[in-house]
Amino acid sequence: MAETIMAAKPNEIGSVREAYAGRLFPSVQIETFRHIDRLFPTRTVSRGTAPVSDFSYRPLPLDDMTIETDQGDYDLFDYIARNRVTALLVARDGKIVREQYEYGNTPDTRWMSMSMAKSVSTTLVGAAIQDGSITGLDDQLSKYMPALSGTSYDGVTVRHLLQMTSGVRWDETHTDGGSERRQVLELQIAQKPGEILKYMAGLPRVAEPGTHWNYSTGETHVVGELIRAATGEWLCDYLSRKIWSRLGMEADASWWLEAPGGLEVAGSGLSATLRDYARFGHFMMNGGVIDGEQIVPDWWLREACSAREIGGQRLDYGFMWWPVNAPAGTQFEGGFSARGIFGQYMYINPAERIVIVVWSARAKPIGSEVILDNDFFNAVVKTIR
Repeated sequence: MAETIMAAKPNEIGSVREAYAGRLFPSVQIETFRHIDRLFPTRTVSRGTAPVSDFSYRPLPLDDMTIETDQGDYDLFDYIARNRVTALLVARDGKIVREQYEYGNTPDTRWMSMSMAKSVSTTLVGAAIQDGSITGLDDQLSKYMPALSGTSYDGVTVRHLLQMTSGVRWDETHTDGGSERRQVLELQIAQKPGEILKYMAGLPRVAEPGTHWNYSTGETHVVGELIRAATGEWLCDYLSRKIWSRLGMEADASWWLEAPGGLEVAGSGLSATLRDYARFGHFMMNGGVIDGEQIVPDWWLREACSAREIGGQRLDYGFMWWPVNAPAGTQFEGGFSARGIFGQYMYINPAERIVIVVWSARAKPIGSEVILDNDFFNAVVKTIR
């Protein structure tokens, strides 16, 4: 007799190994993604005591929008259904144009960031430069972390680290149990403080710093170590003090730890509400300014969110932010995004004053989307204009 597989019980979650391997059925996967703080110890990003900054609503008709792609045209219903979108928020000029929750998510749900956390972490480096804790992008990492002297990170600068051009070997394949990405996940599961940095410091160098880009979650853990070393604060506390407690967030966030009482996992594991991600997006859209105070340098967004040339080739990657180019022939400027596996996005377009947040629960870490998210973002901008 064939085995009968039943849907997940309420609040049933999978293991982190299954989640990263893309081996969870939708009902369990979705519960896991909205309860990621049950997978590892966490630290709180306090919202503080500031009044909640309420969004006003200005609904615009997006149901009939056309999403133009190389494979044909789609609509909003296609994007949400085919890309397994679990929540969506579109805002313009601080007013919500569209807010939608699926699969049991609500405005109170805190959902995983995956690698959107990388973009938050590098923004904290910008804040540390602005307040003088880090003196410049061209400082060597060993200035702040002497333990990296004599390792493959010797001679690597803050700039190299932020743009993932350290030259240190890394394989990001989430579904390969032997990749460096999965090895670091195993160290995170082991919950032993300091072991991830030791692992990163022991990897070989395969290219000269600044000459080769290689996407590496491990680099972001080094970013977290840099912030901790330079500021003397945990990432959660620094994020709360500089940004989160000052934006009128409606909820505390949480962040995975490498070990109880240890460092935050700077490349993943942030968990926040949909509207609070949007508030962070508006902070970026406004140039990193809060109440007239420049939290990051005034040049930061230009450097952090723009394409650059690496090894003689254009690279659409900034300081762990992704430029999103407008389609050829359109009359609007492109934007930039934070993005994470399984379809997590914060899209920001300062010129058009548009912020989009997308949560998803796709079948595999990458490549499961039917409609490219950048095509959707550009379609939203075109429709709203």
